[in-house]
Amino acid sequence: MLNQNEILKVADIVSQEKGIEIDIVMQAMEESFEIIAKSKYGVDNNIKAVINRETGNFKLTHVKDIVEKIDPVLKANQILIDQAKKHDEEASIGGKIEIELPAVSFGRVTANMARQVIYTRVREAEKKRQFNDFKDKVGEVLSGIVKRIEFGNIIVDLGKAEGFLRKDELIPRENFKTGDRIRAYFFDIKEEVKGHQISLSRTHPQFMAKLFSQEVPEIYEGQIEILSVARDPGSRGKITVKANDKSIDPVGACVGMRGSRVQAIVNELQGEKIDIVNWSEVKSRYVMNALSPAEVVKVNEFSDSNKVEVVLPEDQLSIAIGRRGQNVKLASILTGFEIDILTEKEDTERRQAEFKEVTQLFAEKLDLEDMIAQLLVVEGYTSVDKINDSSINEIQKIEGFDEELASEIHSRAKQYIENEKINLKKEIQSSGLEDYIKNIEELDDKVLKCLIDNKILTRQNLADLSTDELIGRDGILYKQIDKNVAEKVIMDAREIYLD
Repeated sequence: MLNQNEILKVADIVSQEKGIEIDIVMQAMEESFEIIAKSKYGVDNNIKAVINRETGNFKLTHVKDIVEKIDPVLKANQILIDQAKKHDEEASIGGKIEIELPAVSFGRVTANMARQVIYTRVREAEKKRQFNDFKDKVGEVLSGIVKRIEFGNIIVDLGKAEGFLRKDELIPRENFKTGDRIRAYFFDIKEEVKGHQISLSRTHPQFMAKLFSQEVPEIYEGQIEILSVARDPGSRGKITVKANDKSIDPVGACVGMRGSRVQAIVNELQGEKIDIVNWSEVKSRYVMNALSPAEVVKVNEFSDSNKVEVVLPEDQLSIAIGRRGQNVKLASILTGFEIDILTEKEDTERRQAEFKEVTQLFAEKLDLEDMIAQLLVVEGYTSVDKINDSSINEIQKIEGFDEELASEIHSRAKQYIENEKINLKKEIQSSGLEDYIKNIEELDDKVLKCLIDNKILTRQNLADLSTDELIGRDGILYKQIDKNVAEKVIMDAREIYLD
């Protein structure tokens, strides 16, 4: 049996070697002593071992429930009240009492058993400590040595732990060999039965962001902020920066003297081209910056949509789109906008067609002369709804319009919309459209009419659509509902397969 000094000494040595709290080692030793005691006094007995943390004194007790009547099944851990009072005068039914047991000696088998218990518990505590140490480092760039390579996956020696870098988290065409120093982004840690797995990546967008933080002091100090990152690993990346200090040029600071700062990052990312984009609170300007190096003429914004249309010269089209659509795709991820690209010719042709279409609509539906209809379109009235939503005074401001004409146009627009609503409801009711679709809160009568015109009459029809078929450039509801609504409506409809 270990004496008091030996207990404290062993616990202290193990604590220092494994880097875990001495109390955890003590708990492991107590558990091992309990197992040894149970081997002598009986495995069913509720035995408790306690080591005094200051003196090393060791005590074994049998913990029993105080009862009025012994249960034959639970009798090993029960004691009658009158017997309990012999040990403690204040004992009461329903309470517990600890009866001290004689110390047990360590035989060879029990000593090995105790050693194994201590080893197991200490290993568990060591793994827990490593997990806690590393979980706070998620989101950082870790540096280590390539320990081994298994089927293209890299095991990285991080010092006190190992990291796992999957083959698909490596930049295309880069090769490492055992012993190479490697840097990677630590994006996840999972606690598992055998330990924990530290997941690393060199393709993660935040790997680029963290490299910039390391290379650019202004970012580390908070003078420049990284807002978003988009990458096609090993090929091209875009990063949006914003200066919190107006005296600093964020792009210039990230590029560095003669490109030294950005070049260091390019080298780490195996030659990946990097576009540093200056953020702007003006949506159109931000999109223009994000599509660099393409030169954009203008950006058409839609207040009720997450889409923007970019208009540029014919010779800039291939630059804006990029190889395999790379440039526009990265710009879209970076800004968070869906970007449609048009040439100046396409934009002009479309606007002429829209002008002609709306003019004809006003002439026919509101019974207006062509000249009056054209003047309305020129002034920005592109729908009957816009005329109805405007005041008579606003319409009267159009050159050549007086109050009488403005009032008549507004009255005709209002009457037309009221008639349309009545006719629309009648058409929906007689269309054969399923009640399920009629009751979708996100879809108004105009949207329902589009679905009817395109033979989308049942929940099954709706479930069979893709998001692009519903709201894509040639979609049924293009620009009528946003992407989130479209995805929800389709996914809700697909639940029919689970019914």
